[in-house]
Amino acid sequence: MRLFIAVQLSEEMKTALLGTMHELKKAGVKGSYTPGANLHLTMAFIGEFKDAEAVRQAAAGVPFKPFKLSLDGLGTFDNTLWAGIKGNQGLKTLAKDLRAALNAAGIPCDPQAFIPHVTLVRRAAGRWQTVPAPKGDMMVRKLSVMRSDLKDGRRVYTELR
Repeated sequence: MRLFIAVQLSEEMKTALLGTMHELKKAGVKGSYTPGANLHLTMAFIGEFKDAEAVRQAAAGVPFKPFKLSLDGLGTFDNTLWAGIKGNQGLKTLAKDLRAALNAAGIPCDPQAFIPHVTLVRRAAGRWQTVPAPKGDMMVRKLSVMRSDLKDGRRVYTELR
């Protein structure tokens, strides 16, 4: 099964992001927009891995304190348009510690540098620079181990308990 560890966003933050996505559409930005239910902040992408319980146990061993998450600007990776997350050393340390715990447990995860963001549009094309960045913040109280399934050609994310 395809797994990742994420921060699930509050409804208020999702609403702010959906508003920005609406403005992007009005500005003529084309691409594959992330469904509102799928908006999240990936902390560690694992990919195909059979043992979700091992992932949960590794994540549970990482010290965690609730923290504030704030949106900060829009940006791109190639043709992926995203909303950024304000600089937060605690968040970066948590991602580093989480990935180290996964690796120590023999669970492979994406080794790319952690750049906190929420993906809004894949294969984005058009001028997005005039669209105001979303504003919002929330308290993060937990991390979630998530499963990603392809259903009817669309990604569906499910939190594993």
